[in-house]
Amino acid sequence: MRYTDVCIEAIAYVLPERRVSSLALERLLRPVYERLNLPEGRLELMTGIRERRFWKKGVLPSQVSAEAARRALSKARVAADEVGCLLNCSVSRDFVEPATSTAVHRLLKLPSHALNFDISNACLGVMTGMMMLANMIQLGQVESGLVVAGENSGPLVEGTIARLIGDQGLTRRSIKDQIASLTIGSMATAVLLRHASKSQHGHRILGAAHYADTTQNHLCQGGADMAMDGRSCPTMVTDKTWDRVKRVLGWTNETPDAVCGHQVGKGHRAALLERLGLDPAKDFSTFEFLGNCGSASVPVTVAMAEEAGHLRKGSKVILMGIGSGINCAMLGVEW
Repeated sequence: MRYTDVCIEAIAYVLPERRVSSLALERLLRPVYERLNLPEGRLELMTGIRERRFWKKGVLPSQVSAEAARRALSKARVAADEVGCLLNCSVSRDFVEPATSTAVHRLLKLPSHALNFDISNACLGVMTGMMMLANMIQLGQVESGLVVAGENSGPLVEGTIARLIGDQGLTRRSIKDQIASLTIGSMATAVLLRHASKSQHGHRILGAAHYADTTQNHLCQGGADMAMDGRSCPTMVTDKTWDRVKRVLGWTNETPDAVCGHQVGKGHRAALLERLGLDPAKDFSTFEFLGNCGSASVPVTVAMAEEAGHLRKGSKVILMGIGSGINCAMLGVEW
């Protein structure tokens, strides 16, 4: 897919105030650690994640998504009545029915003509939403739209800890399969896309590519109580997607000035960059202090990279997302 008329106008985010260190989680798991003779510090050593954040009890995904959207609109100086489409793309939802997008639409007081619905694609949700909205803008169906996500990791982490403590058959080997569930963090984000003719900031989306290997959809599955668990990210899928997006954009491995990918942990980051032939110095990571925040990870990493001066005007930026299924998508942006 190539785009000529679509710009990222603004990306905003909301972070929970409550910080939870990896050491604090291990202290909750002390009975398990003592039984298996595991040393404290193992979780951070294996993942590179020193802390993640959790929302207060009772906070709904729609509430924090709406707040992120308000910040994005304010940042871009765009009025709510200019929004023609709202896509809610988080793993976490207020309820199964109706779409959580209806709650966000209500909270933002968007116009009645603004199309709204949920997109579900695991940790790739926001990236998929950006592609769908970009298609709509490119086709002239809407001029401006929002992609939002409010991820709530607390229930998954708490449930995992309770399950581990209660599993008397747990071994040093089997506990490794549960580590990914302890890396999850919470945050909310909103991405405002606009037609280039309406854009004041001009971070132009150049193109995108997608690759699926659904033979691997069994590797990471979850119900209402165990979502956002990015347990397996086969490198083959990212290889294929990177090859495709390079062909779409006419890029090489050296073209990107900056890399912003889905945040899983240090092992995944190192393997991904090495396998794709990308310079680690170009990568901007947030997993160390935010953990794996599901579909919100990529846009928040982009926003923080901009704040840190990692993205400069005219930079070629590659956004890389992967989600259980297995689905992978990449977007090329000229900042």
